[in-house]
Amino acid sequence: MTDSRRWPLHGRAADAALALVVAAMVVGSGLLRFPTTFADFHLLDGLLIAAACAALLLRRRFPVPVALFTLVACGFYYPLSTFDGPLVLAFAVALFTVAAEGRTAVAAVLAVAAMLLVGYGEVGSGRRHLDNTSTYLLAGWLVAAVAIGGLVRNRRAYLREAEQRMLAAEREKDEEARRRASDERLRIARELHDVLGHHISLINVQAGAALHRLDADPGQAEPALVSIKQASKDALRDLRATLGVLRQVDEAAPTAPTPSLARIDALVEQAGVAGLAVRTELAGPVRPLPPEVDLAGYRIVQEALTNVTRHADARTACVRIRYSDHDVRVEIDDDGAGAAGRNTHRGNGIRGMEERAQALGGEFSAGQRPSGGFRVHARLPWRNAT
Repeated sequence: MTDSRRWPLHGRAADAALALVVAAMVVGSGLLRFPTTFADFHLLDGLLIAAACAALLLRRRFPVPVALFTLVACGFYYPLSTFDGPLVLAFAVALFTVAAEGRTAVAAVLAVAAMLLVGYGEVGSGRRHLDNTSTYLLAGWLVAAVAIGGLVRNRRAYLREAEQRMLAAEREKDEEARRRASDERLRIARELHDVLGHHISLINVQAGAALHRLDADPGQAEPALVSIKQASKDALRDLRATLGVLRQVDEAAPTAPTPSLARIDALVEQAGVAGLAVRTELAGPVRPLPPEVDLAGYRIVQEALTNVTRHADARTACVRIRYSDHDVRVEIDDDGAGAAGRNTHRGNGIRGMEERAQALGGEFSAGQRPSGGFRVHARLPWRNAT
């Protein structure tokens, strides 16, 4: 949003064109008003006109000196010149530039000085060069030059401010887009960690059990292999659902059910196949939850049971889900001997569960129980969830 976008000429080229236009107007106006005065055109007249107009080339870099120079040139031109051209146009342009560059007070002083100089010249010469109307018109020109310069200055300031606001809005928009992309990558990473960690842990446990039974009792290895097959199938299904956000628009939507607290029984069954006895306790009236709350609760239970299976060396675990009018609480207890290690080392799993709870404005804690074992607790508000 700058003036250079609207005018074909700007900078030095615009100043040179303006100087030529002012010189042409000064000479042309003098010839049109008094055609016979061209015969009286002397070298001094041309030098003063050329000097005053050429000074306009520097009006942007040195606005006040150029205005003073053109005023002095006019002071010599009008008493001494025999060619009656409106050289005061050069001073008016310089005066406008002073005001447009933010020197409004200086421009006003220069305008007053010019009128005093005109008055002194009229009185001192003993001859009237300007009638009353022309004097008022000259004063009006100078006041208009100062006023228009001030308006241009204000307009430039407004455009700069508007451009800065627009750039700030664009930067804020870009930052918001980057933040959303980062949050989405973090969400996908958490989903992948939870899905793959849970199912691969079950596959690892069942594979170990199958290898252990293979020599002693090959027939007992078959259930473990069946569990491995089912866990790998579930892992692929959940992985496709998790990466569904990366599908193209024209691809078919996934048909797998969305993970939710209503499917906790499947997690319990998988943990039981891995050799962990899990019981569930529900409190409060079971109710439908917002999808993001339901998914977070499911993933927290899934990750907690995965940690029990992999690290706790536990035999039993209890999953408690308490519903209320404003939140849902999930709590997973186990009797594992590996509780101390998990309490001192907060891996990606615990951090992921904590981030899920905090993203919803909830609370999370994980640590060793006084009576032994390990406890994971999360409170997920759903009344104000969006």
